[in-house]
Amino acid sequence: MTFNWGALLVGQLEFYWAVHLWPRLEGLTDEEYFWEPAAGCWTIRSGEDGRYVLDGQWPAPSPPPLTTIAWRMNHLSALCLANRASAFFGDGSEPADATMADPRLVPADLPAGAAEGVAFLERSYLRWHDGLAALDDAAMQAPLGPKGALYADEPMAALIVHINREVMHHGGEICLLRDLYRATGARSRHSKLIPI
Repeated sequence: MTFNWGALLVGQLEFYWAVHLWPRLEGLTDEEYFWEPAAGCWTIRSGEDGRYVLDGQWPAPSPPPLTTIAWRMNHLSALCLANRASAFFGDGSEPADATMADPRLVPADLPAGAAEGVAFLERSYLRWHDGLAALDDAAMQAPLGPKGALYADEPMAALIVHINREVMHHGGEICLLRDLYRATGARSRHSKLIPI
């Protein structure tokens, strides 16, 4: 019996996106996008050059800070989907030596509001999804090669499994933050801060 594992992996991502995550993003407001449920949250902030960037440090502190919906959406869009889509399914404008973790493949300016953030997530998802959907079995099983950096010997299917986990993990957190925002009656970016 033969089985189309690639279709199964792409179908898993499609189902999660269409049934669980995408419908839950409807009506996201800027207030929710930037809501900080606890003191010291990581979010996106305008840098000295006026572009929005993710808060963060490497290695992350232990335990890491809570994050806003803005942080989660942009992490997922820029650092899980857009950079990998550019590395493996780009238009040829990417540097030839760029790996999937290359900062040059991360969009330089992140969305400053909820509507733009949702649109950016959708574009990033579609670029990644459409690239995956075009792969045949041989491409799913082929090693990532130099673009995979430390994971060069791993098959594309392993990267897809990893990205599916990332989308489900961060998507679930985004949905939970929306639920908490609604349940606490939060009304401003810094209201109802919960000490941690």
